[in-house]
Amino acid sequence: MQVKVFANLRQICGGVTVEVFPDGDKVIDVLEKMVNMFPPLEEEIFTEDRQLKPFVHVYINGRNIIHAENLQTKMTENDQFALFPPVAGG
Repeated sequence: MQVKVFANLRQICGGVTVEVFPDGDKVIDVLEKMVNMFPPLEEEIFTEDRQLKPFVHVYINGRNIIHAENLQTKMTENDQFALFPPVAGG
């Protein structure tokens, strides 16, 4: 599955897209695999209780997972997965 990453996550992941082969079909499975691939990612996206940090957003096919089943949202290999970190600015 291709995951598009944005802002400072591109530096951590080494590019705009990352090829991820999750062990399951849920958003959490993709994110866990990405943390295994890029350990510094964990601090950027997860709280201590394994929830997404505030203002970290995951979109599947353009839809925020908070409007679905959050980290338990199921996906297929052909879905478009986008990961956005918190971004400050003004």
